[in-house]
Amino acid sequence: MTALNSWEEPDFPALPAGFRFGAATAAYQIEGAHDLDGRAPSIWDTFSHTPGRTLGGATGDTACDHYHRYREDVTLLRGLGVDNYRFSIAWPRLLPQGTGPVNQKGLDFYDRLIDELFAAGIRPAVTLYHWDLPQALEDRGGWRVRETAEAFASYAALAAERYGDRVERWITLNEPYCSAFVGYAEGRHAPGVQEGRGALAAAHHLLVAHGLAVRELRAAGAREVGIALNLDRIHAASDRPDDLAALRRAEVLHNDVWTDPLLAGRYPAQEAETWAGLAEGPWRQPGDLEVIGAPLDFLGVNFYRPITVAAAPHRADDIEARTAVDIGVTELDQYGTPHTTMGWPIVPGALTELLCELHARYPQMPPVWITESGAAFEDVLGPDGRVHDPERTGYLADHLAAVADSVAAGVDVRGFYVWSLLDNFEWARGYQQRFGLVHVDYDTLTRTPKDSYHWYRGLFTAHRARTEEAAR
Repeated sequence: MTALNSWEEPDFPALPAGFRFGAATAAYQIEGAHDLDGRAPSIWDTFSHTPGRTLGGATGDTACDHYHRYREDVTLLRGLGVDNYRFSIAWPRLLPQGTGPVNQKGLDFYDRLIDELFAAGIRPAVTLYHWDLPQALEDRGGWRVRETAEAFASYAALAAERYGDRVERWITLNEPYCSAFVGYAEGRHAPGVQEGRGALAAAHHLLVAHGLAVRELRAAGAREVGIALNLDRIHAASDRPDDLAALRRAEVLHNDVWTDPLLAGRYPAQEAETWAGLAEGPWRQPGDLEVIGAPLDFLGVNFYRPITVAAAPHRADDIEARTAVDIGVTELDQYGTPHTTMGWPIVPGALTELLCELHARYPQMPPVWITESGAAFEDVLGPDGRVHDPERTGYLADHLAAVADSVAAGVDVRGFYVWSLLDNFEWARGYQQRFGLVHVDYDTLTRTPKDSYHWYRGLFTAHRARTEEAAR
């Protein structure tokens, strides 16, 4: 990994002038106040309260209590020096039933947060959906049904009308792969089911929801609109034909099902091979591709690690018994590099490869923002009152260098959001994994900036000084 002071070395690749730095969070992971001021349950409330679903039975009931401590957290952002903050709105806080009556107290909370950010000189980037679907909509079919996509469009219109005068950047969906396939096929995330056609219908309706929301945001005069995808750089375990075929199926599942409709106006060419009899269904309607492929101002890319795949037998020969992730693929770890505590290999060059491949494959691809990147390590508050996390500093430095390499190769990358500002509720893994630049004591909720927090601030200073000097 790169040394702590590497950004100050003369040969470190420079990012372009105007490159933006930020930090990111998500509502259910930090807000808490799960049943206060009119908020109704989301699928993650239901999932996390179901025994055996999360590590240690952890829930987001309190999380980091950002709902009550948002001013303290904005002060941390100001101290960090970022010019951008990405956060999500909790759909069930604004519309407790997903549709129908609006919760005024929920609207007011995000007004206060956005105004506080403006007072600190920080520009907000709002994610409309970071996985917390109102449970009332799941009870009516969730993402399996088109009505949820239509409800999402109405929710987007409400948010744009209320906050559009102050929001610089809108992100419709965060990681729809996880919503559709981890939630509706693997069952490891909410709503925790294992389906075939249901998961593929969910994937499609998420894309339709995105397109309908883009339409509403444009009508409201939104300045920048995009989507955040967790795209993977995937390698084959060998050059054997069966492993190479598995690679193509994995690329369809992880990447092409999203990028082809969004960026090329088509469904993936190899979807029939990937899903056999599951691929097509009544959820697709004429005109959907035109809705989904509405022009974007940016593409958000969330990146943490690459994966290696090899061929494997399908877990079920009966097509009706297969889930959408039963595609004859198994994941291997062949990188021989250090890993985060999530078990993910650290391979910064894979980010460069991914961005350059996207740039080559989609000539009309919009500018890119790295909407999430970061790492979990075993962070401990030391006797000196500090959290020393050189592994995270190295991870961030190396991945920013990978971004710089992508820019040098011709990819238009505009900014980078660290995941995450705070240690938080890490979904099914509970509170064991710490991604934050700021340590959170979950007993007292005390916030302590880690060494990586101070390093990241120093990075901005060095970058700005360098670009200002070059401009003279």
